[in-house]
Amino acid sequence: MKNYTFMNLRLLSIPFLIAILFLPLFSFGQRSAAEYFEEGNTKARASDFAGALQAYSVVISINADHAPSFFNRGLAKANLKDHRGAILDYDRAIEINPKEALYYQSRGVSKSMQEDYRAAIQDYTRGIELNPDDSKSYYNRGVSYAKLDNHRSAMADLDKALVLDPSDVAAYYARGNCKQHLHEYAGSLSDFSKVIEMSPKRAGAYAGRGSAKIELNDFQGAAADFTRAIELSPNEAAYYDKRGFAKNKIEDYKGAISDYDKTLQLEPENYQAYYGRGFSKNKLNDQKGAILDLTKAIELKNTYVADPKKIQYAGPINKTILDELRNQVKEHVKIDDLTTERAEAYFIRGISKSKSGDSRGALLDISTAVELNPTYADAYFSRGLIKSSIGDQMGAVLDFSSSIKLKTNFPEAFYLRGIIKHSLGEVNEGCLDLSKSGELGYMPSYKVISTYCN
Repeated sequence: MKNYTFMNLRLLSIPFLIAILFLPLFSFGQRSAAEYFEEGNTKARASDFAGALQAYSVVISINADHAPSFFNRGLAKANLKDHRGAILDYDRAIEINPKEALYYQSRGVSKSMQEDYRAAIQDYTRGIELNPDDSKSYYNRGVSYAKLDNHRSAMADLDKALVLDPSDVAAYYARGNCKQHLHEYAGSLSDFSKVIEMSPKRAGAYAGRGSAKIELNDFQGAAADFTRAIELSPNEAAYYDKRGFAKNKIEDYKGAISDYDKTLQLEPENYQAYYGRGFSKNKLNDQKGAILDLTKAIELKNTYVADPKKIQYAGPINKTILDELRNQVKEHVKIDDLTTERAEAYFIRGISKSKSGDSRGALLDISTAVELNPTYADAYFSRGLIKSSIGDQMGAVLDFSSSIKLKTNFPEAFYLRGIIKHSLGEVNEGCLDLSKSGELGYMPSYKVISTYCN
């Protein structure tokens, strides 16, 4: 039985792989592993990646050595933007079957999405060794080289990709960018013109060609290209900024001011736009306006004039966001048999005190419950919630870790430990916790992963 795997990553595309399912047809809830595998494929093709993930997990629980299920589950996680979790699944698929080129290429994509370009290059290289005629592997490796500013190696790979597939618009586009970094502006202009010929509604190609024309002193042509880019993508601040620069060069100062006004409307802290507008105002003899704009250009986001003591650094998950994410978690407090030590009563009374705003009293009661019953996973979990709410994030992490140790399939505990670790700067560890939470079925994890882990 042949089953098609899937891939829908937009940055670095990967072709389909035909996977044959070799599994003993054990019954699992009166359904076979093959049926769960096919269900996963069906859900994946319908873009139900969360559902696909769960189906592949069932197959893995039946046969822990089935490489296609680990690979497909990795693809599902990647499409949910959980690239750390995807890499773990690709690792296992490669461990089981180290001869499949697509496994390496897919792992390379997820590593690239995590900006681990050196490791991605190693994977793409291994993929090329196993399948030397795959243009996408050369393209992907070229993009990774470019991200590391190794533009010569990037160019060599992109050249090879275009030999293998002359219709690859993305490769022309990437090579055009590389040529600009190498100051090969005429070649860059040629590549972007080829992109425009093949895909005439790609705004970035007009912008890239416009930038090449600026370097070649064709400011009129550059302004025309940025005009076309703006028509296709009217909310891109950089296009107005660049067109303003070109207009300044051809002494259209009023037109330049109009473009810089639009730039600052879209991007109020663009200090380069203040500089360009200040220059235009100076040329139009509006010296008061020029001074105001140029002062902004000097002071805005300038670490050379700021007082370092006033600079505050905060991660993407700051206290406000952490509080919001944590407060969305619902506790599933259930009634348990009351033991002789009455730990359960202390626990529920602690929950009641917490809901009444008495955090101190709640901590005392729940801590008593933990002392009376050191294996009380739910009590550690609730105490972690309270500690986090009053700012004791390290204490909260310890409590969530205790609850996970006692109840290994506790998705909310992984979720909360993940967002707290992320807020404390342990981004990779936090995102791995979020990945595990999602794998265990807590779907809000993937929204956080999408926003803060990529």
